[in-house]
Amino acid sequence: MRLALGIDTGGTYTDGVLMAHETGHIIHSAKAYTTYQDLAVGITEVIESLFRDGRFQPGDVALVGLSTTLATNAIIEGRGGEVCLILIGYDRKLIDDFGFQEDLVTRDVVFIDGGHDGDGNEVTALDETALRSVVESRSARSLSYGISGYFSVRNPAHEIRAKQLISSLTDAPVTCGHELSPALDSIRRATTVALNARLVPLLRGLIGSVQQTLERCRIGGRFMVVRGDGSLVLADWAMARPIETILSGPAASVVRAQQLLE
Repeated sequence: MRLALGIDTGGTYTDGVLMAHETGHIIHSAKAYTTYQDLAVGITEVIESLFRDGRFQPGDVALVGLSTTLATNAIIEGRGGEVCLILIGYDRKLIDDFGFQEDLVTRDVVFIDGGHDGDGNEVTALDETALRSVVESRSARSLSYGISGYFSVRNPAHEIRAKQLISSLTDAPVTCGHELSPALDSIRRATTVALNARLVPLLRGLIGSVQQTLERCRIGGRFMVVRGDGSLVLADWAMARPIETILSGPAASVVRAQQLLE
């Protein structure tokens, strides 16, 4: 029988279920406390419990799905990694005058010359020298970078170049605003990219823990994560865009409840 393995890492418990892949019927379940000091401990306990009696074999798992409230809880609790938010072509005075600084999630906000207009035309060349200086001055710190260009949804060239430059200088994760939102609202886009950058270390830790446990238990199959809209995405994609997993846990519950009502 081909199996699907579902794992939910919540605020209190980590749950696991085995489902018949073709029918979606739950055939086995297990529960353990979520172990925040090392998520792999609780995940391993759940997975090993599902296969302990020998009725089902790890090699029969064709799909692994992970849902989690980790991103949601982290935002509410203000947890996550340190972030340097780089704003390209933004008006510093405008942000200060209207108090937008408080909306930007991180205090480490850097303004870089560059940017485009509403038609996507370059207004000012990207200041690569200043950008390089920003990264080099933070080389001793463990952080993530978020990049938001003022009109990057019209032309993301400066965001893309900034990401390339930062990635050439450091192994730190880098997120661009145009990768996450097509909206023109520059402040909201900047906040979104900063939140995403803050969540990257947390989601990388969780997904890495699950991957290590699956390998140790010799479980193959495609590894996917539930997005906030209930759809499934590849784990590598979710690690780069953890903001997409906000409400992952609740969405998974709603999707399953809908299936049971059909």
